[in-house]
Amino acid sequence: MYGEIIKNSKLLQSLSEKLLPKKQYVNYDNSIIPLPENRWCGPEFKDDIFYLKSAENESRRIENNFFCNQDSKVLDIGCGQGRLPIGILRRLGSLNYLGLDIDKNSIQWCKKYIQNKNASFLFKHLNIHNERYNNEGVKIDNNFKFELESGSFDIVYLYSVFSHTTEHDMKIYLKEISRILNTTGMLFFTTFVENNIPNFTINPKDHHLTISGPLHVVQYEKNYLFSILKDYGFTIQNFSHKTEADGQSAVYLKK
Repeated sequence: MYGEIIKNSKLLQSLSEKLLPKKQYVNYDNSIIPLPENRWCGPEFKDDIFYLKSAENESRRIENNFFCNQDSKVLDIGCGQGRLPIGILRRLGSLNYLGLDIDKNSIQWCKKYIQNKNASFLFKHLNIHNERYNNEGVKIDNNFKFELESGSFDIVYLYSVFSHTTEHDMKIYLKEISRILNTTGMLFFTTFVENNIPNFTINPKDHHLTISGPLHVVQYEKNYLFSILKDYGFTIQNFSHKTEADGQSAVYLKK
């Protein structure tokens, strides 16, 4: 008898899951945010309160450092499931925003839960090869260009992108970002940075993180990284060491 009840209970649960699919979002404090298991960065981001506060803080970051306002044009490369635009919507409301990501599922989520309700927020999938996130994508070379007009953005933002990107691809991105930004444009990104280490290392053996998979930790020697940025026409505005997720550093630049 007891076994029959358990069997029927599992059957009802299976039918319920088919008829009522699991929600693909959390509705928290009047914002639609991704499910905890689909959020990028460290385990702390699985907490709804922390995640939403971090979203607001990212908007505050570009407001305070780059004077972002409702007239700004923002390009978010590696947008994931929309942490920055969620924060922008909560603090500023609408502005001209474009989010790009190589993860197709993330872009689909952003289109459904952000773009469909906010016409000035657009999202596009980039089918670019990345050994960690999109192994089937197209490998880029020096002829690569984003399908965006020159000088068309005020702010370009990349959170935890160059920390999982080869040096070769980062340089191509920097070249294109310099083209896409207008003459007074600003750039923000994070990656792993240290002093007095090899210029460039993928998955260093002595790193504080437990390495998991390809391109988990892409690390630069500080002066070497700064020399690359100078070569592509950027000026360092600010640098904060190990202040970001997983101990990444934050770099603020202008053209």
